[in-house]
This record gives sequence, C-alpha cells and structure tokens, in this order.
Amino acid sequence: MRLDKYIRSIPDFPKKGILFRDITTLLNNRQAFKSSIDELAKQVKGKQIDYVVAAESRGFILGGALAYKLKCGFVPVRKAGKLPYKTYRYTYSLEYGKDSLEIHRDAITSNSNVLLLDDLLATGGTALALVNLVKKLKAEIVGIIFLIELVGLKGRDRLKDYPVYSLIKF
Repeated sequence: MRLDKYIRSIPDFPKKGILFRDITTLLNNRQAFKSSIDELAKQVKGKQIDYVVAAESRGFILGGALAYKLKCGFVPVRKAGKLPYKTYRYTYSLEYGKDSLEIHRDAITSNSNVLLLDDLLATGGTALALVNLVKKLKAEIVGIIFLIELVGLKGRDRLKDYPVYSLIKF
C-alpha cells in the first residue's frame, strides 16, 4: 500500500515556509492506518521490545497501536507540566522553536528494551529529546521508528548511534 498517498501536505503551517505533513488523512482511513501499524511492526520484527515510548500527540496514536501490536507496554512522553508524578525534563530545539518534554521517573525499569516512536523525523530534535529522557532511566534503546521522514532535513544524521526506521520518505 502506498501510504504516502494518504498524507496531506499543508503549506505555511504552523508558520510561513513550513510544509506540514498531516497524518490525519492516513489515520481516518482504516486500511491505511492498519497498514501503517503493520508495516511499523515489520520494521522491528525479531527485536525484544519491552516498551514503546512516544511523544505527544500524534506519537501517542501510533505508539499505543504499535505497543498493542508488539504486545509490550506504552510510555507517553508529554509536554512540560502535563504529567502528574515526578518527572525528568528535557528542553530541545524544533525546526520552528523550542519545546520541553517530560517522562515519569518510574515509567521504565532500568535495562528494559525500548523502541522510540514519533510520527515524523525532521531535524531530529524531538527524537533526541526522547533518547535523552530514556537514557536518564537507564534503558536500552533498540531503535527509533517514524511514520514519515523528511530526508532533506537530515534528522537521521543526529541519530546515527541508533537503528532508525521510517516508512514514508519525503
């Protein structure tokens, strides 16, 4: 299935000069959504994964479904101030600003095998934030997986210490 056909491109969102890749058109198509989760799971077949860790908000949609498919736990990473218990925080740069993410300090047991997930790889800032948060919990990162990769922004170069998988490349 050509999943890229289900991605809507929106120019100048969230600001002028950005071409936003909207996945809601993939998510609301039951075949495309199912196929995307199945294909993400195939990318990591044979790997021992204890947790899928994903950043809000679109990462939650894919991450929860993938964790279910892989029969492992799901760990949400949220924007600062959204988690109710003790957290670790990491602040990073986006292609259009700065942001902070947090993870519960007890979300992952040390030495667990973790798959990081986000909907989109652009400059790699969000993925590096996930890496740094998971490292604080002393877990093993078995890979980083994306639905979409914006190849020209070279975010993969910033993640060279880890296996990186993506389904759709623009």
